[in-house]
Amino acid sequence: MARSRRTKQTRKYVQRFIVLALLLVLACLGWLTWLWWQERDETGMVRYPEFGISMPTQYAIHGIDVSRYQEGIGWSSVSAMDIDGIRIGFAFIKATEGVSSADPQFRRNWKGSKKAGIVRGAYHFFSPGKSGRLQAEHFIRTVPLEQGDLPPVVDIEGAANVKPDLLRRELKAWLDITERYYGVRPILYTYLNFYERYLQGHFDDYPLWVAHYLQPEGPRITRTWAFWQHSEQGHVNGIRARVDFNVFSGDSTAFRALLVP
Repeated sequence: MARSRRTKQTRKYVQRFIVLALLLVLACLGWLTWLWWQERDETGMVRYPEFGISMPTQYAIHGIDVSRYQEGIGWSSVSAMDIDGIRIGFAFIKATEGVSSADPQFRRNWKGSKKAGIVRGAYHFFSPGKSGRLQAEHFIRTVPLEQGDLPPVVDIEGAANVKPDLLRRELKAWLDITERYYGVRPILYTYLNFYERYLQGHFDDYPLWVAHYLQPEGPRITRTWAFWQHSEQGHVNGIRARVDFNVFSGDSTAFRALLVP
């Protein structure tokens, strides 16, 4: 009888041990799953605390765009930042707006980005209702593009009650003049809704840089795009303010082919 009681007690201990071990394994799996999930947001992109945002890691070439709102950029720190192989490979820098306004940080950013080894590009913020020719000439006077720079960019985000046909005509004037001067086809920047309302079916032979946030794989657009602005809340070493993040759609060979020859 004593031996039988000891056998029953031993079985109970073994069963309890097995149950506890299984619970421990399940708890560990749950914890690991939670950690994995914390690295992803609702879109399925990978979260990088160092950049302050979720990143679409299926693209190899990442970059930023800056203006006077990111004052006093430390470009050497931007260039040195490397998180799991993700680095800032290019920067679009605001140069001009309208027919006479120039970004006060442009020259500093233009020189600093090149010195830091970051591929640079300059963009013009287009003013609807103003002459596309005068805006292009203003950009040309301000921006000395060199071999290895990104093509000129026109940023168009509003219509200001200008009729669509007139808006597109003045935009085309800007594109034609800058292309003739620099010898390279300009890039067209806009956000998805504006593109669909005013530009869809036009300018399809220009490289497109489109803003569309919180998308898992790319902008939901029917045409081919070259650059995708996927966040406006990023962090980069050397920049105190939040900054826009972008990716290039292709590989390094396609990227080099896009640059000013």
